[in-house]
Amino acid sequence: MSVQPIRLFGDPVLLTKADPVVDFDAELRRLVADLTDTMQAAPGSGLAAPQIGVGLRVFTYNVDGEIGHLVNPELTLGAEEQFGPEGCLSIPGLTFDCRRAQHVIARGFNMYGDPVLIEGDDLLSRCIQHETDHLDGVLFVDRLDRETRKAAMKAIREAEWSGLSGPPQIKVSPHSMNGFGL
Repeated sequence: MSVQPIRLFGDPVLLTKADPVVDFDAELRRLVADLTDTMQAAPGSGLAAPQIGVGLRVFTYNVDGEIGHLVNPELTLGAEEQFGPEGCLSIPGLTFDCRRAQHVIARGFNMYGDPVLIEGDDLLSRCIQHETDHLDGVLFVDRLDRETRKAAMKAIREAEWSGLSGPPQIKVSPHSMNGFGL
C-alpha cells in the first residue's frame, strides 16, 4: 500500500463519471488501501478513486476518528440542509461555504462485496456527498451559488498550484440535489 499523487483541479479524470466496481478482488483491496493511505497522509476527511486517477466508484473517509470506505454508493438525502465550509484535496488550500443535505443514508458495498449502510449527519453527511460527487465527475465548486462560484474560480486560477489554461468547466450532478446547490 502506498501514498499516491492527488490529481488537481483541471485534470480531466476529475470531470469523468467513474465506472461501477464489478470485481471485488485483491486489486480493489489494494485500491482501498492506497486511498486510505493517501487520504491520511494528505490529511483529508475523504478521498475518491478518481482523485488518484482511478475511474472506479470507490471512496474512503475519515470523520471523527472513524475510517471507512464505500464501493458503488447510492445516496438518499434528508430534506434538512446544512451550510458551511467545504474544501477538497484536489483544490488544495481553498474552502468555500457550500450547501449540502444535513442527513444522508448511503448504501453500497465494502471491498469484499458485502452490503454496507452508512447513515450520518453533519461532517459525515457532507463528506459522503462530496466524495460521491467525485464519482460522478462533479466537484464541490459546481454546487456553489453563482457569486461564491465566481470567487472560487478566481481563487483557483490564482492558486500557486493551478495550471488552468482556459475557463474551468462546470458540471451538473446527475443525482437529485433535493434543492441543495444551483
